[in-house]
Amino acid sequence: MDTGLLILRVVMGLLIAGHGVQKVSFRLGGHGLAGGTEEFRRDGFRGGSLTALAAGTSQIGSGLFLVLGALTPVAAMVAIGVMTVAITVKWRHGLWVQNDGYEYPLALVVVTGALSLTGPGRWSADHAVGLNSWPVWLSAAAIALGLASGLLTRAILHRPLAHERTTVDARTAD
Repeated sequence: MDTGLLILRVVMGLLIAGHGVQKVSFRLGGHGLAGGTEEFRRDGFRGGSLTALAAGTSQIGSGLFLVLGALTPVAAMVAIGVMTVAITVKWRHGLWVQNDGYEYPLALVVVTGALSLTGPGRWSADHAVGLNSWPVWLSAAAIALGLASGLLTRAILHRPLAHERTTVDARTAD
């Protein structure tokens, strides 16, 4: 079981961190902070480069903490929060990634939530410092806070895109 958890943590953590690196740099096929900022603007978010920087650094940090198995529920909470925002952006496209859907961020939310509940395993920083297992209530709270923070971020920073405002305006006029 510990080997499986190690592989899962390392692969998922590196994918999450890599996704963050793309948002803030030209590495791994990224378009730099300006490109990350434009992506958020295109998706209807306020905050400019600060939003892209916060999302990118959150992904980098949570991903690396997952790789190490350090403060696993907290790392999962941060990853869940950022990926919940991504789900809300991609929701209108449906589930499947072929249509720019939310399949990938949903998978990351589920895997990081599961890691929060199972713990990082024996080959982890948590285990090395005596945090062999986290209380279930703490892991469940981290998952709930991650989901809530993602939804709150969406509510605060997102503004409807022009075509969405037109549709809403047309519905309210009826």
